[in-house]
Amino acid sequence: MNDFASSVPRETVDSLPDAPGVYRYLDADGQVLYVGKAKSLKKRVGSYFHGANSARIQAMLAKARDLAIIVTASEADALILEANLIRRLQPPYNVLLKDDKSHPWLRLTINHPFPRLTLHRGPKHPGERYFGPYPSVHAVRETLKWLQGIFPLRQCEERQFTTRRRPCLQHQIKRCHAPCMGLIDSESHGRWVKEAILFLEGRDRQLIEGLTQAMWEAAETRRFEEAARLRDRIKAIRHVQEQRRGNLKEGTDLDVLSITTSDGPAVIEIFFIRDGIQLGNQAHFPDNTEDLAPAEVLESFIAQFYAPGQIDAEDEARDGREKSTSALETPLPPPEILVNLAPPERGWLEVTLSRLRGGAVKIRVPERGEKRRLVDLALTNAETAKIRSLSGKRANRQRLAELAEILELPRAPERIEAFDISHIQDTHVVASLVAFGPEGMIKKDYRRFAIRDPDAIDDTSRMAEVLRRRFRDADASDADWPDLVLLDGGKGQLNAVVEVAGDLGITGVTFCAIAKGPDRDAGKETLFLPGRSEAIILPERSSVLFMLQNIRDEAHRFAVTYHRGSRGKELVRSALDDIPGVGPNRKKALLRRFGSVRALRAADVEELEAVPGISAALAETIVHHLRNIQETT
Repeated sequence: MNDFASSVPRETVDSLPDAPGVYRYLDADGQVLYVGKAKSLKKRVGSYFHGANSARIQAMLAKARDLAIIVTASEADALILEANLIRRLQPPYNVLLKDDKSHPWLRLTINHPFPRLTLHRGPKHPGERYFGPYPSVHAVRETLKWLQGIFPLRQCEERQFTTRRRPCLQHQIKRCHAPCMGLIDSESHGRWVKEAILFLEGRDRQLIEGLTQAMWEAAETRRFEEAARLRDRIKAIRHVQEQRRGNLKEGTDLDVLSITTSDGPAVIEIFFIRDGIQLGNQAHFPDNTEDLAPAEVLESFIAQFYAPGQIDAEDEARDGREKSTSALETPLPPPEILVNLAPPERGWLEVTLSRLRGGAVKIRVPERGEKRRLVDLALTNAETAKIRSLSGKRANRQRLAELAEILELPRAPERIEAFDISHIQDTHVVASLVAFGPEGMIKKDYRRFAIRDPDAIDDTSRMAEVLRRRFRDADASDADWPDLVLLDGGKGQLNAVVEVAGDLGITGVTFCAIAKGPDRDAGKETLFLPGRSEAIILPERSSVLFMLQNIRDEAHRFAVTYHRGSRGKELVRSALDDIPGVGPNRKKALLRRFGSVRALRAADVEELEAVPGISAALAETIVHHLRNIQETT
């Protein structure tokens, strides 16, 4: 009998309802170890008391001391809730998706006289068109690059659009008609927008037919230059769509998922196809898949991938947890999902995904034809991604082993943490922490710090504050305890940090400072270690030096990004903040429409009233307030 069975009476399990729901195994501290779904809670939980359990489940049961359940209205609700809880709680014995970001889309701001096509990630806004989802930001940018070469739509933000005084470079290279300068009217620009929509919807045949007709009409009326431009556009559209469409029909919406588990952990490759066009592909590397059948891993992945990213408030109330403050924008399941292995609970998944979509969703294993070719192609990409990943891990482990020899460490570091400080003339001082291991950068463990101590007047004292906050509530038993701390700086930062480490009783961590050369040249870095009088200088082409440079530069990038955000929030404050009745949403709407406070000062009451949420009385208040400020300055 396992430890869980000895600590939870069998009567407790027998009293569970014969109803669908979600169960959670908890350890002695109440931390969730495992989340599971069940068509019958009584039968599923009872099965853990007899029968063969995998090594992973046996290890989980050895730590389990309690059980919590949530009864759901249906089996589909149980599957959705299970996926959400796994994604939110990250139980150590469940299959886990590493990337839980929302997928990017292309957004067309059709509520503007001159619509703009941009990358978008997050909640959708009414009155705008969205195309996608795309598997990655790279895929969106590739699509934008093609589109801008064929459809010269506006690209600039509203603030630039309303304040520009001359055409930008995009107009000069014929990728924009400069509507900001009145060089094209909204009707003509609208025709380009309609053509771009046809292209994005996959209706390229309809688009090409219209352009071909226009080309012949231009040729017949001897407008040969215009006919030549149309001919070149038709050729460009055909070239791009041939690369993206394959042999699929227009209007075909499907996702293709293939899993490989050979020679290592599981890798799942997914292709997004919308309107017959392949939008791109992405590899996923789920965790905790070692002793599961590939089809089971694929099933868990599909459930988590498509489940909506917001937990039902009623379920959370039953769960006794605080209500979630953020929602994850997940892709809507397409009508058809192609896989290389049939999930064990395919029927259950289809019912749940159909409910999420609001229409039928089928999961199929194609045997032949174009769809089988796509599944095989996804499998090839999954195997390639695995080879590249394993190769990268082997290279990282080799570099970490070499670093251990150079720094005379007892073993190769499993976790390196790097810190950096960012500010401009000692204002908006912030710091960053990034983590690195054999698998590469550990982005989920990145942290940001706003420097709070007013007496921290230089980077040395600021670094000491950051390290004190990092290690104050941690101990060497934590899973994220670093083996090596990398500091951007010289002996001063190193000595200050070592002193803090001594005050906090930190042991088992090596501290190392990395300083650029005398002319701050990359490749001439110097390493400093506590207790060593001589610095360490690595060869300029050393792979270990290259690894340390990348880690340091990533810490710097992350710190600078945080600093810019902090500085930007303060710069956003304007004269609008002092006007009664103008809150954040109205301020955002005004700045989106006019671009700047200067442009707002020049606007009249009627123009302000045209902004959503601005009444006639409030418009008069804004005009009066801004003109008073102008007179007193």
